[in-house]
Amino acid sequence: MKITSYRQMRSWRNSRLIWDGYRLFLMYQLLLWPIFSLVITLVLIISLGSCRVMNGPIVSIARELGFEGNSILEGLVVSIFIAGAFIGSIVSGPLVDKFGYRRTFQIVTIPLILGALVSAQAHSLDEILCGRFLVGLGIGVNTVLVPIYISEVAPTKYRGSLGTLCQIGTCLGIIFSLLLGIPAEDDPHWWRTMLYVASMPGFLLALGMQFAVESPRWLCKVGQLDDAKVVIRNIWGGSEIEKAVEDFQSVMKNNGSNLNSRWLELLDKPHSRVAFIGGTLFVLQQFAGINGVLYFSSITFQNVGITSGAQASLYVGVTNFAGALCASYLIDKQGRKKLLIGSYLGMAVSMFLIVYSVGFPLDEDLSQSLSILGTLMYIFSFAIGAGPVTGLIIPELSSNRTRGKIMGFSFSVHWVCNFLVGLFFLDLVEKFGVGTVYAGFGSVSLLAAAFSYRFIVETKGRSLEEIEMSLNSRDLS
Repeated sequence: MKITSYRQMRSWRNSRLIWDGYRLFLMYQLLLWPIFSLVITLVLIISLGSCRVMNGPIVSIARELGFEGNSILEGLVVSIFIAGAFIGSIVSGPLVDKFGYRRTFQIVTIPLILGALVSAQAHSLDEILCGRFLVGLGIGVNTVLVPIYISEVAPTKYRGSLGTLCQIGTCLGIIFSLLLGIPAEDDPHWWRTMLYVASMPGFLLALGMQFAVESPRWLCKVGQLDDAKVVIRNIWGGSEIEKAVEDFQSVMKNNGSNLNSRWLELLDKPHSRVAFIGGTLFVLQQFAGINGVLYFSSITFQNVGITSGAQASLYVGVTNFAGALCASYLIDKQGRKKLLIGSYLGMAVSMFLIVYSVGFPLDEDLSQSLSILGTLMYIFSFAIGAGPVTGLIIPELSSNRTRGKIMGFSFSVHWVCNFLVGLFFLDLVEKFGVGTVYAGFGSVSLLAAAFSYRFIVETKGRSLEEIEMSLNSRDLS
C-alpha cells in the first residue's frame, strides 16, 4: 500500500497496532485456559498439605481414613504425587512426539480427573494414595509441556510475557484454593468437596485445548506443512509464514526431528550443556528455599499476631501475584538474564535480612517486622525472576530435537529437589535453627545469581531457530 499523506500514514499505523493487539489477545485466549486450568488443579491438590507441614484437610483425611497420628503415612499421602510427577516428567517427551501438544494435554486430563475423583471418594489409605499418584502423573506431564508449548506457539516478541502466565495462573490458583479451603476449618468432610472441585479444571483443560492451536513446529516435524502455515498466519501474521517455515526446515535438516531422538543424546554437545544448565537451575531454585520459606511463612506471620493461616497465606499469595505481574511486564523489556540475576540477589538480601532479625538482639517488634518484610521481599523477588524465568529459558535454549527430553530431565530434577526440601526442612530448622537454614538459602541464592551470570545467555527477541543456530555455532552470547 502506498502511503501518500500523514492521515493515511497514521491510519495505517493505527491499523497495525490494532492488528498486533488482536493477535496478542488471541494468544492469551489460546493459552490462558489450558495454563490456568493446569495450575488451578496443581494448587488445589497441593493445598491438601505440604510435605511435613500438615494443614486442616490432611488431618481430616487421616482421621476419617484411620491413620491419624502416623506422621509417615500422612507425609506419604501428601508427597506421593511427587513420585507421580517425576514419572510424568520423564514420559512427557515421547507422548508429545507421538500425539502433539493439543492431544497430549487432553490425554493427560484422564489421570488428573480420575485421580481427583478417586481421592474424593476414597475410603481407604490405598485409594487416596492411588488417586494422588494419578494426579501427580498428570501434573508431571503438564508442567513439562506448558512452557514448551508456550515457547513454540507464542510470537517471539510476546514469548516472555506469555511465559509468565504460568506464574500468574499459579498465584490466582493459590488465592482460589485458599477461598475454597476456608470451610475446611469447620467441616471435617470438606476435603471431599475440595477434591471434587479439583476434578473440574481437568474438564476445562480438555475443552480449552480443543480450541487451541497445535504447535507449528510440531506440525512441520510431522510433515503437516499446510496446517503449520495456517497456524502461523493466524497467530504470527501472513508475512511470517515463509521465513518461519524455512527456519523450521533448516533446523530439522541440520539436526533432525526430535521424533526419533534418544535420551543418550543429552550426553552429547551442545545438548549436554543445556541439560546441565536446566538441571542446575532447578537445583538452585529449590535449594534457594522457596518451598521452605512458604512452609515457614505461617509461623512467621503468627509471631506478629496473624493467627489465621488463610490470612497469612493470602498475604503471600498477593505478594506472589504482584511479582508475577511485574515479571510479565519486564521480561520482554529487560530480558531473562537480568531478571534472573536480580531475582536471586533480591532473594539473598531478603534471607540475610531475616537472619539478621533472628540472630541479633533487636527490639522484639522490630525483629518481627523485619522477618515479615524479609519474607515478603523474598517471595516477590522469587516471583519476578527465579519462578517464571527458570521454566521459560530452558526450552528457549534447548534445540528442536531434544527440547522435550531436556525439559523432562530438568523437571524430574525439580521434583526430586522439591521432595528433599519438604522432607528435611523442618528437621534442619529444629537441629540448626531457622537463622542458619535461612543463611544457607541466602548463600545458595548468591550462588544462583553467579551461575546465571556465568552460564545464562539472553534469549529476548530471538526466535527459537536463531537461538538454536547460535547454540550449534557456539556463539550464544
